[in-house]
Amino acid sequence: MSTPRPAERLSYDGVVTAGELLTLPELRSLRTVSAGRGAGLVLHAWAVIGGAMLLFAAWPSFLTLGVAVVVIGGRQLGLAVLMHETSHWLLFPGQRPNNLVGTWLCAAPIWSDLPAYRRAHHLHHRYARQPEDPDLPLAPSAPVARRALWASFARDLGGWTAAAHVAGRPLALGRARRQALLANAILLGALAAIGQWHLYVLLWLLPLATWYQLATRLRNLSEHGLVPDDDDPLRNARSTAVGGLARALLAPYWVNHHLEHHLLVFVPCWRLPAAHALLLAKGHGKRMETAAGYLDVLRRTAPAGAR
Repeated sequence: MSTPRPAERLSYDGVVTAGELLTLPELRSLRTVSAGRGAGLVLHAWAVIGGAMLLFAAWPSFLTLGVAVVVIGGRQLGLAVLMHETSHWLLFPGQRPNNLVGTWLCAAPIWSDLPAYRRAHHLHHRYARQPEDPDLPLAPSAPVARRALWASFARDLGGWTAAAHVAGRPLALGRARRQALLANAILLGALAAIGQWHLYVLLWLLPLATWYQLATRLRNLSEHGLVPDDDDPLRNARSTAVGGLARALLAPYWVNHHLEHHLLVFVPCWRLPAAHALLLAKGHGKRMETAAGYLDVLRRTAPAGAR
């Protein structure tokens, strides 16, 4: 009996590894970490935030406020994505710059705790879609009613989800909370220094309490919601195709390539599109769990007739 080729072995019930899908030279080329790219992504996130604030400050109206809230909320998710990169030490070479930038320019401004996130997230990778996965409650494993889904989106945009998160957090003034307070005090002080202190409320806290919550929920639904096989690394996470608008407002910094991230956890986010293209070119596309877009994700999450 002949030995199965790698492509044939993928149809069996074993654990698929990156080495079965790609060659060692291909894996080496994908895992390059670049300080320049990492710094550029962080600068890009803050430049977009600053530009959206400037838009509203220059032409204040309900229209520009709405645009700025959505754009900034999307970039706040971008900061969370870059914090995620630093939790894997992939934004910069070395632990120290990842910890410093990840804490002060990514996590603390959005009231997150990088060390706590890193501990939980590494468990998520170790036990993805298994009972020990700490992120298991974030994504449904069965269809939900459309009314319930839209109600959750309304809670996100109405600020109730953010309020529940704040109420559920301990009040102890630990290190991460002090860092968040200091980072936000610096942001508020910088805006006050130019006579725009109110932008901290309108264009930092408001996006964080509304659009950021909705975008985060959609991210969770798309990444692991209703995946077809909890044990198959090619089917227990999902990658979602996105266009320019979705990338700007809902899927910053290639966060939509979640299957590739789980399969190739050592690959920085800016190399995930190349990893996706390489997997397709080598014929693995039919086995990979993908969605055509976020509307496709929503239709799968809450199909017609679901209760």
